[in-house]
Amino acid sequence: MNAEKRFEIFQRLKLAIPNPATELKHSSTFELLIAVILSAQATDKSVNLATEKLYAVANTPEAILALGLQGLESYIQSIGLYHAKAKNILATCQQLISQHQSQVPNTRAALEALPGVGRKTANVILNTAFGEPTIAVDTHLFRLGNRIKLATGKTVLEVEKKYLKTIPKAFMQDAHHLLILHGRYTCTARKPKCSNCCIEDLCEYNAKEYN
Repeated sequence: MNAEKRFEIFQRLKLAIPNPATELKHSSTFELLIAVILSAQATDKSVNLATEKLYAVANTPEAILALGLQGLESYIQSIGLYHAKAKNILATCQQLISQHQSQVPNTRAALEALPGVGRKTANVILNTAFGEPTIAVDTHLFRLGNRIKLATGKTVLEVEKKYLKTIPKAFMQDAHHLLILHGRYTCTARKPKCSNCCIEDLCEYNAKEYN
C-alpha cells in the first residue's frame, strides 16, 4: 500500500467519523485510566455500566482505595477478570497516591510501572488524555492493520511500529480512534460490512463480503 492510498483512507475515515473519541465514559484522566484497565477483554458498554455506579461513589485514588477489595469488586463483578483487575486497580491507586500526588503520570515509563497497565493501556492514556500521537493496538487495530494492509505484522508491537511509521502525520492524533470505531462498526471481525464501507475501493482485503 502506497502513501497516497493511506492518506486517502484516513481522509475518508475522518469525513465518515468527524469526531473520533473513546466510547469509555469518563470525566477525568483518572477515570479514563480505571476504565481502560477494566476494558481488557471486556466491552466498552459493560465497562461503562459498571463505572457509572462506581464513579458515583468513588472517582479518586483515595476514594477507590477506601472501598477495599470486596467493596470495589461489588461494583465491577460483572466485568471479566474482575478479581485480578480489582487488585491491580487498588495497587495502582496506592502507587498514584504515594508516587504521583494522586495524579495520573504523563510518561510511558511511569504509566507502565502502574499495576495492570501495559503498553496498550499506556498508549491509550498518552493519546486520549495527553494528546500524544501514539497508537494503541487492540484487537480492532491489529485486525484492520492486517486486513486492509495498512500495517501488517504477526505481533501487536510489529503492527504498532508499522502504524507509527506509515500513518500520515495529519491524521496521527485521531488515527487510533478512527480505526477503532471503523473496526467496531464497519470492518467487523466476522462479517465486515464491505458494501457500506467508505474505503472499500481502497482496501486491499482479498475476501470482501457484500450484502
